[in-house]
Amino acid sequence: MRRVLRRLTGDDSGATAIEYGLLAALICIAAIAGFNSFGEGLFNMWGRVSTETTSRMG
Repeated sequence: MRRVLRRLTGDDSGATAIEYGLLAALICIAAIAGFNSFGEGLFNMWGRVSTETTSRMG
């Protein structure tokens, strides 16, 4: 029984997988936040272009 417990406490491959999973999740959250921010800015820019074009043509 002690041998099994020593072997289980020495195995850290699961911890490495969890760390990679957390890192991937943080990267995804940062990417989504960046895309969301970029998307709002792009939407606002095209809205200003549309307004300016309409006001100059009409």
